[in-house]
Amino acid sequence: MTDADLAAHLAETAGTLLRAVRGSGVLSPKALGLAGDQTANQFLVHALRDARPEDGLLSEEMKCDGTRLGMRRVWIVDPVDGTREYGEARADWAVHVALAIDGVASIGAVALPDAGLVLRSDRPAPVPPPPAQLRMVVSRTRPAPEAIAVAGKLGAELVPMGSAGAKAMAVVLGQADIYLHSGGQYEWDSAAPVAVATAYGLHCSRIDGSPLRYNNADVYMPDLLIARPAHAEMVLKLLNT
Repeated sequence: MTDADLAAHLAETAGTLLRAVRGSGVLSPKALGLAGDQTANQFLVHALRDARPEDGLLSEEMKCDGTRLGMRRVWIVDPVDGTREYGEARADWAVHVALAIDGVASIGAVALPDAGLVLRSDRPAPVPPPPAQLRMVVSRTRPAPEAIAVAGKLGAELVPMGSAGAKAMAVVLGQADIYLHSGGQYEWDSAAPVAVATAYGLHCSRIDGSPLRYNNADVYMPDLLIARPAHAEMVLKLLNT
């Protein structure tokens, strides 16, 4: 398999496993979230270590031993992006599998299992044109103040949604136009979505316009902007003036 084929296959398979765990019907929402995280993580970690033993690996659900820091190629995975949404049997959760090369999210796949979709960095498609009124995806539980302020200035509609991957893919699919996040994420939250969104021709950066760099010693990555280039320019101007 190519790296892109591997990322897509693993993301899709993990999604299938997660749906099977949820479909067992024997777990409470909290227990389901824990079981899903652990099941998907074990699959992804063992599969990547077997298929790409020379590469580094960073997973939300695995303690990092630091060996990845000396490697050019590092897989970054989020076994269940949106554990709360998955546990509540909502559809706005995702599986992320990305490969960062020299700190850049170069290859990625985001599975949206309940939609039956896997978005891949090697198979981009045109992003649909925006509507007259822009739509901004925000957290359904804690929308960022910066996003609310920018949406007000742009006259954009706020669209509450769960996981980071679901929000980013909403922009890729033309279901939303701007994803502006601040207040805390980690590398696994954005690596795969950024790889896919970049391949689709979207702007991806920090909210000060600086590039997103991966495989850092500190994996905290507090903010993110994904949008069409023209919309990103407007947002960055509003944020940094």
